Amino acid sequence: MRGILSDRMGAALLMAPLLLFLVLVYAWPFLGVVKWSFTLPTPGLGQYHALLTDELVQSVFIRTLRIAAIVTVVSVTAAYAITVVWVRGSPVQRVLAEFCILVPFWISVLTRAFGWVALLSNRGLINTWLQSIGFISEPLTLVRNEFGVIVGMSHFLIPFAVFPLASAMRSLDERVLLAARGLGSSRLRTFWMVFVPMTRSGIIGSALITFVFSLGFFVTPAILGGGRSVMIAELIYLRIFQSPDWGLGAAISVVLVVFVAALMALLFRYVKPKQLV
Repeated sequence: MRGILSDRMGAALLMAPLLLFLVLVYAWPFLGVVKWSFTLPTPGLGQYHALLTDELVQSVFIRTLRIAAIVTVVSVTAAYAITVVWVRGSPVQRVLAEFCILVPFWISVLTRAFGWVALLSNRGLINTWLQSIGFISEPLTLVRNEFGVIVGMSHFLIPFAVFPLASAMRSLDERVLLAARGLGSSRLRTFWMVFVPMTRSGIIGSALITFVFSLGFFVTPAILGGGRSVMIAELIYLRIFQSPDWGLGAAISVVLVVFVAALMALLFRYVKPKQLV
């Protein structure tokens, strides 16, 4: 019994510096933001009432949730296909898939965003090529709108969506798949009826991680949206640094953090942390 208590005390002492660091770096500043949301410009719940009545704020929230949902579907779908090749493909296919997954981590988000501007703008490579072959007569509007934002965000988030899926696929019991094939199931039917349901935890984890990341995106929507597809992180920036309306910006931040915390709690209810790596 004493040995167990001493082990727990030792673990607590080892964790204490980390917990103190988290309190000082994250919890304490966040409490300051919470205070601003209730005290600026005047004490009360006025800023939270504004969240429920301000049409601009509501439209930005709705746009953010819509874009995040679309990006989640696109990213998880693409990541699932890539992960199947990475986990179950031939050696050459696995190397190519791993290369496609890891290379984006070596390129900054700013570089990738401007790269998509070069590709999608009216005089970008895609429009120029389509016009040169006579497929279109006028440039397509592919950037400074929600489409450009979705493309840029999906490109950034696909590698993050891969890892929970890879963990789920690698933990599959191959005997179940062999049994399905032995009972006469086709490859396609085995994939949809056996393989996909068995990776449900990875799909849920991948979707929630992607959705949470999408909610807080700032650089990519600001560059590819061109101010026409403002998302919640950009609205917070505008309210605090340009309006300035610190109280409303703080209230939006608090609501966003609480919403993300609820999503993370939902994530860890269905997926164990070790399945995310």
